[in-house]
Amino acid sequence: MTIRRQGEQGFTLVELVTVIVLVGILGAMSVAFITKPIEGYVALSRRAELVDAADNALRRMQRDIRQALPNSVRIGAGGLSLELLHTSDGGRYRVQGPGNILDFSDVTDSSFDVLGGLVAPPPAGSELVIYNLSDSATTGNAYQAPADNRFAIDSAASSASLIQFIPKVPAASFPRSSPYQRFFVVDGPVSYVCDPAAGTLTRHAGYAIAPSPTLGSGDLVTRQVQSCNFTYRPGSSQRAGLVTLTLTLEDAPSAERVTLLHQVHVLNSP
Repeated sequence: MTIRRQGEQGFTLVELVTVIVLVGILGAMSVAFITKPIEGYVALSRRAELVDAADNALRRMQRDIRQALPNSVRIGAGGLSLELLHTSDGGRYRVQGPGNILDFSDVTDSSFDVLGGLVAPPPAGSELVIYNLSDSATTGNAYQAPADNRFAIDSAASSASLIQFIPKVPAASFPRSSPYQRFFVVDGPVSYVCDPAAGTLTRHAGYAIAPSPTLGSGDLVTRQVQSCNFTYRPGSSQRAGLVTLTLTLEDAPSAERVTLLHQVHVLNSP
């Protein structure tokens, strides 16, 4: 029995030990209740970051795909790469006067009026494409070098209401007219390349149009890529094509994955 002297204040050793034990028990109980919600919050934040990164990457691809020249989307590397010819503008050419018409029977004709006008004059380095039909044929294929349906635009002599293009040597005209009098201004090819080994998805632009192009290093679109698969059903001129994009991102420390699937309709009417 502990006897306190009159006037003494404080705690005995037994009381202190008892309080420490009780606080420890309460602390252990609190940790059991708090840990799970915190772990759930951290896991949710990690998944949200993966979903956001994958969604941003797919939306970036969608914007380019919707600007693709008709019949120019093509898949390579067993579904790990996607290429397209990116258009900056387009419109309808004049085929009947009065005005500057595009005469398909005249190999010297190199200009025409734009019906309704363009959003802006064609930028330097742009090319004119009319009635693109394929990404692999020898004719009606803007990927060919040289292509019979693709002409370089003279940007210095062109405007939003008039297109001036550079004649071919030897002289030749567009082989086919568009049933809808459509033309497209192509500013270059764009490729997306998935590399699961490096864990990256990259966007490539600024290279030459070619049947088998040479790509540079490219710009990083997203990291943490575990797998991806791109497919394309071309449809027809009466029915839109369909691009399906599947992208899986993985957080390496936790081995947690998210997979997003995105489908983009492609208007292939030339």
